[in-house]
Amino acid sequence: MIIKTRVFEGGSNGYKNLTELAQAMGISVSQIYRVREGTRHINQKFIVGAIKAFPNSKLNDLFYLAPESSSMSPGKVGHSSPENNGHFTNQSSAL
Repeated sequence: MIIKTRVFEGGSNGYKNLTELAQAMGISVSQIYRVREGTRHINQKFIVGAIKAFPNSKLNDLFYLAPESSSMSPGKVGHSSPENNGHFTNQSSAL
């Protein structure tokens, strides 16, 4: 199973642009963009930032589990591995 995010769904997240969202989450705009594009895994900092940016949302409103995919494309995820010290670094993260 992998973790995917709903942070970018609907376009009505209350933030005008990715810069505002990144500031609210306490992470860089480039990380937001890369997660959205599927070239970076979701990591702990992204999850904590999403909780800060959306304090009235439940964790399962912001994130959900999906079956693992063998390819990495937008919305898809790679795996945590010993090479990256078990940290997740993109749109969705392997559990």
